[in-house]
Amino acid sequence: MQEPDNSPTLHSDSRNDRRELAALTASKSISNLALRWVTAFLPTLERAFSTTTGTLTGILGLAELGGLSTTLVGKTLDRGRHRLIFVGSLLLVTASSVIALGGSIATFSIAMVFLLVGVSNLTVAGIAYIGERVSYSSRGRAIGTFETSWALSLLLGAPILAFLIDRYGWRAAYVALAVLNGLAAVAIFRSMPAPQIAGTTAKTSLFGGLPRSAWPPLIASAAVAGAGMSIFVVMGAWLSDDYGLSVAGLGAIATGIGAAELASSSAVAVVADRIGIRRSVGIGGLLLGLGLVVIALSNDSVIIALIGLIVLVIGFEYGFVSSLSLMSEAAPQARGTAIAVGNAIATITRASLIVISGQCYERFGILGSSTVSAAALCAAAAALSADRRRPVGQ
Repeated sequence: MQEPDNSPTLHSDSRNDRRELAALTASKSISNLALRWVTAFLPTLERAFSTTTGTLTGILGLAELGGLSTTLVGKTLDRGRHRLIFVGSLLLVTASSVIALGGSIATFSIAMVFLLVGVSNLTVAGIAYIGERVSYSSRGRAIGTFETSWALSLLLGAPILAFLIDRYGWRAAYVALAVLNGLAAVAIFRSMPAPQIAGTTAKTSLFGGLPRSAWPPLIASAAVAGAGMSIFVVMGAWLSDDYGLSVAGLGAIATGIGAAELASSSAVAVVADRIGIRRSVGIGGLLLGLGLVVIALSNDSVIIALIGLIVLVIGFEYGFVSSLSLMSEAAPQARGTAIAVGNAIATITRASLIVISGQCYERFGILGSSTVSAAALCAAAAALSADRRRPVGQ
């Protein structure tokens, strides 16, 4: 089945575009590190704030609702103001790290809201920008490259933060993140082009103006995100509680997961456009489900547990990154709005499942969180099946 291409075509392999994509990816890696280290080193923050896994995951879940702010920027993105949103988001991430230095549950909560608002809007702006500049036939490669930032944040950042925490304490991580994100904001302001006039935009209301065909890919992407976050949010606590891993051990595991994610998102950049975006989402979902099964059967074996976690990570990363390309073409005439609404759906999904997963983990252990993840994966499969009616993807 032929995939339509409704986006403007620029030469995404030109030198300037490659440099631009590299800058966007690097800055997103830094902002992602500010988010990802929290779950990877959750036991460290539990001790720092004298609290529990359930409390911190509850804060994370509520802070996820900050992602609903993306519904306010859809029309701004449709008018081509990607740089404004991208730079503003990096400044919010910088502010979040400064606020967290206050060292209390209250300042941590405020910091997480700033962080989630910043990361969510930055992601939406980046995907919308790529969607406007790269044809759909090559978008898997471009978005796959952009989303290597999720993996690079742990692969390169986790060992550095682990060293800083061991040597100087948890506040050192926040100081480093504040400096890095501030520098990234300056770099993007200087390198990203001034506002670009986007393609033809349709008149849309916040949720009701999108075509009916746009909803299945948006829901599928959100459900895949929820399935992964249901495990990621308790990953550090699980490995520490069940297998006694130290901060250094968690740092090593986080680095390994970052490597697996990098391989997976790179595979999207190389393979997804060839075999079809929709098919790639399905393959990722199958691997994610297989990882859940292995985790459920791991019992007291840390080796089997880590194998299951790596398989789950590979499947999640491949499926979710592929789903972003599918989402970017859900409503080509209102791309910024569609991506913003899709992120809002994902925000509600992640926030709900993070809270539920954290509570299920405290009551039932990793099997409780795995059940939550499996339910989200089933919802993703149903939405992806409904999306087969559209002529986009394979």
